[in-house]
Amino acid sequence: MVVRVLSIQSHVVSGYVGNKSACFPLQVLGFEVDTINSVQFSNHTGYECFKGQVLNDMELGELVEGLKLNNLDRYTHLLTGYIGSTSFLRKVKSVVEHLKSVNPGLIYVCDPVMGDHGKMYVPEELLPLYREHIIPIADIITPNQFEAEILSGLKIHNEKDAVEAMEWFHQQGVNTVVFSSTDLGNDKELMGMASSTSNGTGTKLQIRIPRLPVNFTGTGDLFAALLLAWMHHSKNDLQVSIENTVGSMQAILHRTLKYAQTEEGGSSSLSPKSLELKLIQSIEDIQKPERKIKAIKF
Repeated sequence: MVVRVLSIQSHVVSGYVGNKSACFPLQVLGFEVDTINSVQFSNHTGYECFKGQVLNDMELGELVEGLKLNNLDRYTHLLTGYIGSTSFLRKVKSVVEHLKSVNPGLIYVCDPVMGDHGKMYVPEELLPLYREHIIPIADIITPNQFEAEILSGLKIHNEKDAVEAMEWFHQQGVNTVVFSSTDLGNDKELMGMASSTSNGTGTKLQIRIPRLPVNFTGTGDLFAALLLAWMHHSKNDLQVSIENTVGSMQAILHRTLKYAQTEEGGSSSLSPKSLELKLIQSIEDIQKPERKIKAIKF
């Protein structure tokens, strides 16, 4: 069976965030990938400046209508990432509903890109739309801790809180919940948390992820794409999927950091350009990740 993904998220001409971060790994792992760019910028917004365009809801509708008229709207998966306006998010809901009417087995993976480190970088008006309209139709969701807290309305101070937050997402109808990063680890490690439910049974996992001394851009987009791919290939084995995803991520990030340090001559302040993810150079780590870091059931 041909696996086809429609990915709706941001795009940059230079660098790797949004669709540029998600598309290549998915293709490497055997997926046909169609992309719709919610924004198209020259580079990501962490640079000194950026230029570009923002797609509106009517333009999104036109693109999907063109796919529909040519019978190109049958997908096995839908992936959404950065969305910057309420009107666009409402249109995304109608796109999800349409694609699920065409293929009731479609898997919708939602990466609710809303903020991090206590700050929102999308309008607050998107929050109730995600909570009331998008989450209930998602099959897999991959928020970071901050996004999980503002969506669920629950503060996460410990493992028990994280479980309660994951259960909140399950109660809304989401089958698989993955907190891509939380602050429940320590100075040397982040902790990822995951939970899935199927046919009345559940799996809960935690995985300790080594911290690196810099902040990368595009990692959440990459994480969601890799998770989508491995959940499909492993037939929804959450442990295998998480370990493979983290295995690829760690290899890519270590390679990126090493390259940046070499390029910048050991400077303590690394530029956004040098820290662009080294995806092409990591093709083997995407295809055959080493599962060195184990996820633990609890």
